[in-house]
Amino acid sequence: MLLDRDSWQEILATLKKHKLRTGLTALGVFWGIFMLVFVLGMGKGLENGVFRGFGERAKNIMYVWPESSTMPYQGFQPGRYPTFRLEDIEAIQNNLKDVQYIAPRLSINSVPVYYNEIGENREIRGELNNMIKIEALKLHSGRYINDRDIEEARKVAVVGQRTAELLFGPEEPIGKYIRVRGVEFQVVGTFGPQQVKPWTESDMESIVIPLTAMYRTFGTGERIDYFVCSAQPNVLVSQVEPQVKALLKQRHHIHPDDPRGVGSFNLENEFLSISNLFGGINAFLWFVGIGTLLAGIVGVGNIMLITVKERTKEIGVRKALGAPPSSIIRMVLAESVLITATSGYLGLIIGTFLIWGISSFMRANGVELDNFHNPEISLAVGVGAVILLTLSGVIAGAIPARHAARVNPVVALKDE
Repeated sequence: MLLDRDSWQEILATLKKHKLRTGLTALGVFWGIFMLVFVLGMGKGLENGVFRGFGERAKNIMYVWPESSTMPYQGFQPGRYPTFRLEDIEAIQNNLKDVQYIAPRLSINSVPVYYNEIGENREIRGELNNMIKIEALKLHSGRYINDRDIEEARKVAVVGQRTAELLFGPEEPIGKYIRVRGVEFQVVGTFGPQQVKPWTESDMESIVIPLTAMYRTFGTGERIDYFVCSAQPNVLVSQVEPQVKALLKQRHHIHPDDPRGVGSFNLENEFLSISNLFGGINAFLWFVGIGTLLAGIVGVGNIMLITVKERTKEIGVRKALGAPPSSIIRMVLAESVLITATSGYLGLIIGTFLIWGISSFMRANGVELDNFHNPEISLAVGVGAVILLTLSGVIAGAIPARHAARVNPVVALKDE
């Protein structure tokens, strides 16, 4: 769409002649692009807030626990409650190669824990060393349970951050000894959740010890309450889940078709459900934004038709002097694209700046919302908006340009 300098001056002069009409027409396009960018940016903030709740835990994990059976099988009556043991964990590791990490846990609630004369009742968790690799946990100091702790059943403990503050105050907890049911454990680390949520409060207050030490010290028997396992990279945990449950049912003589006996929760399914939900929300936001923009484009098209009608005589003179239809089309399209591009890019810039301002304000003031975090405009949205603007300008001017190109010079010169 190459035009000479005189043509551009003529277009600008026409726009300046009708400032109010041009401004109101441009406002429709500006508002359409602004709303598109703004709602998509805020929608991204909502998406980031929800996915932030997952923390940095693996998304391809599942939780497995024992449940009472509902079907008789191999001489066993329904209502039997299986007991998971470390042998089950080893069997899963040895037989299912698609399992990457597996982390069992056994908990004892309301156990008295003391440091000198300060004491509280806390949850004691017996674990192996993989839980921190799967769950959304982080170390604040020291280390977590390691292989040697488990092999030697060492009396060491990793203390939740809130419990450490309560027991030790300003003192450094690493290397100190706490008494758990009268047995001394050396503190080797402190930990907590990556995000403090109502459902992660227990992580801040619990105390983790080697699972083998729990067996030997508190006589719990070699059982586990539940375990968490993650799938190998490029393997869906939804593919691993039926394999794990089938193996456990076989080991504990539970009917293969029993809907209970082995309970599970697949985090991958929840993650995919939320991802699909936000895919639908984003599609709806694009639909609303494009619909708003379309209203502005219709306005530009109508104004261009009026402009062509007002300049019918001028167009007739141009064609009578030998101007080809393509030059008339270029002139009308250039005016249409100029209106849509200028107002649209202004809406894009202001919308992006507003989203950036909201995000910067939240970071600067430490504003933390449960379901809203870091609103942003992605590169895809910016590129999409630019493409949309270009197409909008061409579409808005296409019909008026064709109408102008079909003007009969003889008829146009008679037009008063």
